[in-house]
Amino acid sequence: MQDHDLFTVMKEQLFTAVVGDVLDTMGYRNQFLPQPIKPLTPGQKVAGRAMPVLEADYPDGAGQGPLNDQPFGVMFAALDDLKPGEIYIASGASLDYALWGGLMSTRAQHLAAAGAILNGYIRDCDEIRRLGFPVFSRGAYAQDQGVRGKVLDYRVPIRIGATTIQPGDLIFADDEGVLVIPRAAETQAIVAALEKVATENEVAKAIKAGMSTQEAFATFGVM
Repeated sequence: MQDHDLFTVMKEQLFTAVVGDVLDTMGYRNQFLPQPIKPLTPGQKVAGRAMPVLEADYPDGAGQGPLNDQPFGVMFAALDDLKPGEIYIASGASLDYALWGGLMSTRAQHLAAAGAILNGYIRDCDEIRRLGFPVFSRGAYAQDQGVRGKVLDYRVPIRIGATTIQPGDLIFADDEGVLVIPRAAETQAIVAALEKVATENEVAKAIKAGMSTQEAFATFGVM
């Protein structure tokens, strides 16, 4: 299945809970990012390929290293490198400033990126809502990154909580969480999740018809 079709199927037929359950049974048990990371606009879903971005605090805004004279570090290069269907997913900084804003959303949307996920704060929320661009974060905070932090690198593995994100991993996010699906597991996980959704629909019908939850679990094996 081509990525475009895969992303459509995920957003239309699946939700993070069911895919997360499947990954648990496959032995991938640390795939959800921390719970506070939520969509700016409730009800939005996003599916795409990870484009990981490594952030770091740079408290004085200047120093002796190669990024000394580059406000925001290589953030603009990372943003401009986004490909269609990719998700800008950033971590590594403190919670002292915003990692994403309205102009970044405008550029990412123009590049046909699928969304942005920040292990930190965002700003320009009204502008992002007007664009309709899917952004997930820990909340809003107007303080700027420019004199406080920099992007050090991109398209490199990053770690958020207990989860490692590799470039190209499948990302799926909705109101209930942000899920990282490793490439090696994605085909099996998506097929099994679609089957689980179909089975859960049958369980719902049986329970509505009077079947007990004990009997339903014994019959269908899901609950």
